[in-house]
Amino acid sequence: MSETTPRQGAQLQSLRQRTIDQLCERFADDLISVGEFERRVDQAHRVETAAELDALLADLPSASNLPARADQAARLATPGSFPSVAPFPETAHPTAVKERDFMLGFWGGSGRKGRWTPARKCLAIATMGGVELDFRDAVLPEHTEITAIAIMGGVEIIVPPGVVVDTGGLAIMGGFEHEGDSATQPPPGAPSITVKGLALMGGVSIETRFPGESARDARRRNRALLKARRRQLSSGD
Repeated sequence: MSETTPRQGAQLQSLRQRTIDQLCERFADDLISVGEFERRVDQAHRVETAAELDALLADLPSASNLPARADQAARLATPGSFPSVAPFPETAHPTAVKERDFMLGFWGGSGRKGRWTPARKCLAIATMGGVELDFRDAVLPEHTEITAIAIMGGVEIIVPPGVVVDTGGLAIMGGFEHEGDSATQPPPGAPSITVKGLALMGGVSIETRFPGESARDARRRNRALLKARRRQLSSGD
């Protein structure tokens, strides 16, 4: 077997990087799962021929066949498309804020969304049902404390950029997850939300989304942003 020349090695490395970049694009556009993306990237680092690298992309749509909204999401995720500091959310006058509120999802669903004013302390219980708290269009108090309890059910909490979020909970045979947003930072003095609680054979999720943005679109934006930042780092910008 002949040895690889420096020129051939450089060409293979260039092709390897292009393959990984294309895998990142497919991952950002939700065309492959996290596990499949990691597996193919790992293989791309291990294989030694151009044919093996080509095979990692052979069963995936080509760039020309990607959905148009994938390109739009990638453009939105380009650094600078959103301000580095989020706009200050609309806040409520202290006299307009209730002290406590209670939401229960039992064999069904309940929640709050649209324009509403959360109480300073909210208790959300989901038992074999669901509770959704969407704060993106809410008129927020200075601070909101949420106790989320999910027992064989789910509590979903959606916050806008520009809100300070602090979480801490216990998950037993379930999940207590907080997915923040790396694109923007809350402005000084921004409202804050604290989420604590329990997920027992159920789930509590907290995520940041822009108004009108779906969970899928938020994932696409964050993945494309991550890809753009990796490219910046690799290029030395």
